[in-house]
Amino acid sequence: MIEVVAELSRGPVFLAGEALECVVTVTNPLPPTATSASSEALAWASAQIHCQFHASESRVALPPPDSSQPDVQPESQTVLLPHRGERGQCILSTPPKILFCDLRLDPGESKSYSYSEVLPVEGPPSFRGQSVKYVYKLTIGCQRVNSPITLLRVPLRVLVLTGLQDVRFPQDEAVAPSSPFLEEDEGGKKDSWLTELAGERLMAATSCRSLHLYNISDGRGKVGTFGIFKSVYRLGEDVVGTLNLGEGTVACLQFSVSLQTEERVQPEYQRRRGAGGAPSVSHITHARHQESCLHTTRTSFSLPIPLSSTPGFCTAIVSLKWRLHFEFVTSREPGLVLLPPVEQPEPATWTGPEQVPVDTFSWDLPIKVLPTSPTLASYAALAPAPAL
Repeated sequence: MIEVVAELSRGPVFLAGEALECVVTVTNPLPPTATSASSEALAWASAQIHCQFHASESRVALPPPDSSQPDVQPESQTVLLPHRGERGQCILSTPPKILFCDLRLDPGESKSYSYSEVLPVEGPPSFRGQSVKYVYKLTIGCQRVNSPITLLRVPLRVLVLTGLQDVRFPQDEAVAPSSPFLEEDEGGKKDSWLTELAGERLMAATSCRSLHLYNISDGRGKVGTFGIFKSVYRLGEDVVGTLNLGEGTVACLQFSVSLQTEERVQPEYQRRRGAGGAPSVSHITHARHQESCLHTTRTSFSLPIPLSSTPGFCTAIVSLKWRLHFEFVTSREPGLVLLPPVEQPEPATWTGPEQVPVDTFSWDLPIKVLPTSPTLASYAALAPAPAL
């Protein structure tokens, strides 16, 4: 028996364009006192990153796959297919890299190998939606002599920041201060430079604050004014808004606001409803605030954006957008008063009305959600190192 452990050096979340580094440790778990006949021999081991795409048949109409390229590899062949046995299509993969060949381990012996690969910038982000799924994995395949290939899959989460695809790593040595006493390879310099650039762009896009006011009205008049200080956020931030109902001419009894994502299948891939297809648009609520607000002049809310959620993106098949979805309950009666008079000439019993005729309406405000630091996003995906 052979034990293979893969350990990511910096957590499972990466920005597209970053370098993934993984240490693969191969161990013969038998005690050292075992006989030499208990030695294990491995023919080879290889590692590869791939992105698996899966679409819901009831929501997405995809062209038939190419049958000339089978997805299943016979076990007798020594070819690594990282997506073997998985559902969907492999839409992106890096070239495989050999970790070792002809390895023999005595009882209790172990050896470690380093794997490094740059995540492609042209791929989609990691996403598990109602219509499609984009799943990234690091697959490590190894084969014992005269045995089938065994695969170890390490799940990854990839965040895509639009605009980094066109940025080139500067070749000028004066880009960053360097020390002759510190050794850093070119790949490490590029990786740190890319992370710093992404952080600067995210900070510049999400730090700008300017009050935006929106008048909220129904068919009978003004309900109130909604205020928000910015429309671009990062994962992990809070969406804070204020609602001023004191200036309204229509009484608002209750309101709710939901932080939602809208997943929409592109028109050319939508399945017709008459053919048994599901709706091409689906909404997921990530946070919600509800409040009874009669006689409330001003109120506020705060909705957290989960670190585990997916920023907005768009591919040829699906798009994901973020929004604030408001629902208001207003009174049909003008000048509605549900409180007893402040001054009464003599004691009296006061009861509120049992029924109030109301109207309801909704309003959507689009917002933009960008990725965050991969280190910060890793806190939402902490998991022990997988073992084979």
